[in-house]
Amino acid sequence: MGRPILRVAVPSPLYQTFDYLVPANVDPRELMAGVRVRVPFGRTRSIGVLLEMAGSSPIADGRLKTAEAVLDQEPVVTPEILALARWASGYYHYPLGEVLAAVLPVALRTGRRRRSGRLNWAVTESGLLVDVATLDRAPRQAAVLNVLLQHPQGLDREALVALVGTPDSALAALRKKGWVARTEAQVTDPTPAVSPQISPTLTQAQSKAVDRVSAALDRFGVFLLDGVTGSGKTEVYLRLAETVLAKQRQVLILVPEIGLTPQLVDRVRRRLGARLAVLHSGLSDGERLDAWQMARSGDAAIVLGTRSAVFTPLARPGLLIVDEEHDASLKQQEGFRYSARDLLVWRARHLDIPVLLGSATPSLESLYNVQQGRYTELRLPDRAGDARPPRIQLLDMRKERLEDGLSRPMLERIEQHLSRDGQVMLFLNRRGYAPTLLCHECGWSAQCRRCDARMVMHQSRGQLRCHHCGAQRILDARCGQCDSADLRPIGQGTERVEQALARNFPGQTLIRIDRDSTRRKGSLEKMLQMARSGKGRLLLGTQMLAKGHHFPDVTLVGILDADSGLYGADFRASERMAQLIVQVAGRAGRARRAGEVCIQTHHPDHPLLQLLLTEGYSGFAQAALAERQAAQLPPHASLALLRAEAINREMPWSFLEQARDLAQADGAPGVELWGPVPAPMERRGGRYRAQLVLQANRRKDLQCLLQVWVRRLGTLKGARKVRWSVDVDPGDTL
Repeated sequence: MGRPILRVAVPSPLYQTFDYLVPANVDPRELMAGVRVRVPFGRTRSIGVLLEMAGSSPIADGRLKTAEAVLDQEPVVTPEILALARWASGYYHYPLGEVLAAVLPVALRTGRRRRSGRLNWAVTESGLLVDVATLDRAPRQAAVLNVLLQHPQGLDREALVALVGTPDSALAALRKKGWVARTEAQVTDPTPAVSPQISPTLTQAQSKAVDRVSAALDRFGVFLLDGVTGSGKTEVYLRLAETVLAKQRQVLILVPEIGLTPQLVDRVRRRLGARLAVLHSGLSDGERLDAWQMARSGDAAIVLGTRSAVFTPLARPGLLIVDEEHDASLKQQEGFRYSARDLLVWRARHLDIPVLLGSATPSLESLYNVQQGRYTELRLPDRAGDARPPRIQLLDMRKERLEDGLSRPMLERIEQHLSRDGQVMLFLNRRGYAPTLLCHECGWSAQCRRCDARMVMHQSRGQLRCHHCGAQRILDARCGQCDSADLRPIGQGTERVEQALARNFPGQTLIRIDRDSTRRKGSLEKMLQMARSGKGRLLLGTQMLAKGHHFPDVTLVGILDADSGLYGADFRASERMAQLIVQVAGRAGRARRAGEVCIQTHHPDHPLLQLLLTEGYSGFAQAALAERQAAQLPPHASLALLRAEAINREMPWSFLEQARDLAQADGAPGVELWGPVPAPMERRGGRYRAQLVLQANRRKDLQCLLQVWVRRLGTLKGARKVRWSVDVDPGDTL
């Protein structure tokens, strides 16, 4: 056998691994898959992950470079997470090195040491069975083992040196026998644990759901918790978590938005008194690393995070949960385009534990899987306690005079609810002051110079901003075409509605929650706390306000513009609009006071709105699934998108045509190719975009084509002239 070879996954756009020689000061026998390796890569250095030790390489020894350093003594990518990364790389057809970079916290992927800073030595389960007296011929091993038996939490090397002298050779021998192992020093949760609260009485439906999942905690299964808004899905999560924690195992909970995290964290801590590891993009690199290590070591019983938390290693996994499983935020839209929900289902299967998907508006994919017998549906048909479903009413705006987006009937209902000491929540999924700045003389509108989009007026900052590429400029004073000064804001954003509400209800505390008003760290949590406490009587916001929040005092919910999602080009537009309406409406009447929902629309007879009013989300979903089946669209078919963009308009089209011809030349049985076609917004950020759609009735046929085709795309003549990406199961297509 030749010299041992390090087979390393390096973050790069190449679909391959790289071979290196072992550094001179490293014993190859000590190396394990999952450790980080610093290697020379091209003209720079890179941090890769060791996949395996190979006995030979297709590259001659004389041409192989030597790795500069092995950064870990124990794997930072556990075998389970490495298996998840390999599967995700294969399914989404994304380079493994890039996937592994996404798996690790930023602090680790840049080569930093773990913040715990030390490793403890501890006795293994096998070591606990050893009689120290039998080691009379190995006194050093006996001394080390005896000391570690007296310290079940483990000791670091420095402590062992102080107690028994230099322990290295004895530790190596004991480790080889499997009697001791190195474990991470625990990183403790900075928030003190609290005494658990008494659990409330479950409804019959909640109790049935808890019993079904509890009976399956030792095997794989996917459960869809389909509960109306306010039915107590979170209570089911908590009761199941109590059961899992009693078994000394961990629970991982995914939520789609940072805004849902503080509320859920507080509730979990108060109810369970358990240590939590919280992971989301609002944390510093160091805070994320601490939380990651708490989860990995098992010090955190509950791990709660947004999309990327799906890759968090767990010491004793027992249950995986996805809250708001339908939410589009669970799909990564840039770079490594993965679905956190789908990856968590795969991970549960690999771990042989259950996964619970919760939503008041389940995705059509999950409902289809219920129909196919792959998922078990658990229904919560009624609101918890004395709460009743809100009364929903459409406000026909076709002949109404609007005051900055507010109709007279809407203003009257706001006044009525406020006078009865109710809390009012208004939803408008458009931030800024106005979506368009228009010249009244010639019809010119302020356009983004880098995108096929209008600039949004932000009056408070005196700016025009593009919400697609981030470009901004000072508010135009005169028309860019006829030089007229008669420029008028057209349409409404949250800023404009906020001003109108302040004029009409001057004595009321108004809270506006959108991306602009919550830029400062901690501001979102502070505003949500004010909203929950009832101090803010008027709430106005975008989707950040609509998902999963419990505002017990809200008696009126107003949806100011239901029309924007009724005629979307994407085939998922109606599904998302239905989900959004139901989710927003669900904020009303969640306590004992009756709730009302008013929806402003110019299309009161639209089939989607009428179906939601008469049959609810369930009726809509069944009709939508039938339409998808007739059109052979997901979930009845599988899709992938090949996207390309470049500064020159012709280059993406040329590349995509070459890609289409390549697929057709190789043969693509069962797969249809559509395009190239322009992207929904052809020019964005100064680059022209186009896409090729791949559709197959069988997922297997699509994957067989992608397996070979994607790896050949980089060899095409036009590949180096464009940025291209493959998106499997895309969230947006047309």
